Amino acid sequence: MEMTGERRIAAPRERVWDALNDPQVLQAAIPGCESVERIGEDQFQAKVSMKLGPMSAKFGGKVTLSNIVPPVSYTISGEGTGGAMGFAKGGADVALEEDGPEATVLRYAVRAQVGGKMAQLGARLIDSTAKSMADQFFDRFAAIVAPPLAEHPEPVAVSGTDTEYLAEPATAAPLTQHGAEGMSPGGPVHRPNPTSGEMPLPLRLLTQDFLGFPFQVWFGLGAMLIVLALIFLT
Repeated sequence: MEMTGERRIAAPRERVWDALNDPQVLQAAIPGCESVERIGEDQFQAKVSMKLGPMSAKFGGKVTLSNIVPPVSYTISGEGTGGAMGFAKGGADVALEEDGPEATVLRYAVRAQVGGKMAQLGARLIDSTAKSMADQFFDRFAAIVAPPLAEHPEPVAVSGTDTEYLAEPATAAPLTQHGAEGMSPGGPVHRPNPTSGEMPLPLRLLTQDFLGFPFQVWFGLGAMLIVLALIFLT
């Protein structure tokens, strides 16, 4: 089986390199991984549970890193056994290329060989399972390595508006339509809504209350009484 691919990760190359050599990150990213332990400077031991078609098994084996060129590339090779299910062995060349200061393109080329009952399941099933596990690995790996996006962007102070005070958090906030008129860090602020003294007389009457009810309510009741009187008295 051979498989190649690449994935862009929103993190600097050094951070991606460190994560590829971190047993805890690898354990969290590998689907079905139960443990990853460093047993040497360039050696790991791992246990992985996986399902391949109708068969399930636990694999255990050692992984060795070679051709190491930090933080650019390395070759990973290993062999694992899954009991009656068979064995798997192979290797992969991994290369990291900077894509700007905050992103990295990870390229890989995998070569693997399986034996035992796994080999009887057919190359198509093995290839599709391997691709699915690779996609899951890189999705998890990118989520761990890439910094989280800010959920709420920082507010921006705009000159001449009520947000201008954000440029100087220590100063008093501006006065808006919910406050009184006065001075703010951005200059004088006036309430956009007219006060009752500025309204024309008909509008002031409509906004005033009489016996606890607005004038509109009394006007509506009066109109209804007139209509009823016209109906029943004629």
